[in-house]
Amino acid sequence: MKEHQKELSASSEGLSQALARGTLTRRHMLWLMAAAGGGVVTGCAVNPVTGERQFMLMTPSQELEIDREHSPHQFSADYGPSQDQRLNDYVGGVGDDIARVSHRPDMPYSFRAVNANHINAYAFPGGSIALTRGMLLEMENESQMAGLLGHEVTHVTARHTARRMTQHTLTGLIVAGAGAVLAERAGDDRAALAMGLGGIATGVLLATYSRGDEREADEVGMEYMVEAGHNPRGMVGLMEVLREQSPGKRSMLEQVFASHPMSDERYETARQRLARQYADRRDLPEGRERYMDHTARLRDLAPAIRLQQQAEEALRRQQYDEAETRLKESVDQAPEDYTGLVLLGKTLMMQERHGEARKWLERAMEVYPEEAQAHHLAGVASLHEDKPQTALTRFRHYRETLPGNPNTDFFIGLSHERMGDREQAARAYRRFLQSGVEGQQAEYARERLQSWGV
Repeated sequence: MKEHQKELSASSEGLSQALARGTLTRRHMLWLMAAAGGGVVTGCAVNPVTGERQFMLMTPSQELEIDREHSPHQFSADYGPSQDQRLNDYVGGVGDDIARVSHRPDMPYSFRAVNANHINAYAFPGGSIALTRGMLLEMENESQMAGLLGHEVTHVTARHTARRMTQHTLTGLIVAGAGAVLAERAGDDRAALAMGLGGIATGVLLATYSRGDEREADEVGMEYMVEAGHNPRGMVGLMEVLREQSPGKRSMLEQVFASHPMSDERYETARQRLARQYADRRDLPEGRERYMDHTARLRDLAPAIRLQQQAEEALRRQQYDEAETRLKESVDQAPEDYTGLVLLGKTLMMQERHGEARKWLERAMEVYPEEAQAHHLAGVASLHEDKPQTALTRFRHYRETLPGNPNTDFFIGLSHERMGDREQAARAYRRFLQSGVEGQQAEYARERLQSWGV
């Protein structure tokens, strides 16, 4: 850590000359970053899994804060945690056993099934982990789920998000600094190119884990699952289940974790690890009966979920009539399924049939009143129907249920404006703009405030 402090302090020397010459080094960029943050970066940290010292710009407390701020919104985007409490307790129990044997057992882990239909699993850096119901339907036994949970827990214990965000920050600053230096040179249009490449690079860094992260999550995840008493064949079996999908579908090995790149190399490595490192543990239980028992209610919904998956594919192709047909079939089969009701509401809104959409969304609110997404969508539909008072009620309920979404303030402002309450509208628009959001909504809010003389 002292070496990094010396490096950063030394970077301040000759900074003005470096700017003038256009020769900013990595050390200069780190120093600028520290100065911009109001202090000196001292980001040396020990990786809990490897024991190696790594340069980190995100502290463990920041990992927890990111988790608290963002995970509830992702869970809501995935139609909320499953209402099958027995299923959630089961996923949580298996996850807790794995977390206890991990390198960071004191993290505030939480595990849940979420109602999204796509095949995915993800972990927030503070230990909030989710498996989609689409993923749960693909697996066949408890050891496969344990392999998946072990993989996700490793992303937390090895601090992969912190590492990725550190790399993202450094890349963004270095490229931005290069662009700033180039901009100092009159007539040099390479500045725009440098800034553009920076945007592309950081987008890739945020979208995926590195291959090294994924290999580490596979290796350590298998270690965790075995230590927790699960058959190591589960990790290999998980990949085999995905490899057996029909060739006409998008590669499930790429889709399984939307943010995790899969590869044949990882599958072969897992097979070799099973044969060599865990040959004597292949008699551990796979837990097929337990898995089938605890996922029984979910599997009863499988025909309706398959129809919803077909509808979502049709929506991607903008084939709204086909999507509507599939979703109405799904609702006939599972009239109490929140995901199907919300998807049908969305599909009708895409066709500008807002009155019909609102009725299905209101039904979804009755089925799952604790989940926020339907309230927001029903508010938007009510605005389109010119029912601003109803919309305002929906948006306020959404904000109470799921605070922290700045767009809610915009829609609350728009509802007040439609009701003729300019003072309340201006307050909401100001709150929205103070969040730093940009885009068409921000332009609209700014224009309204200016036209009102606010």
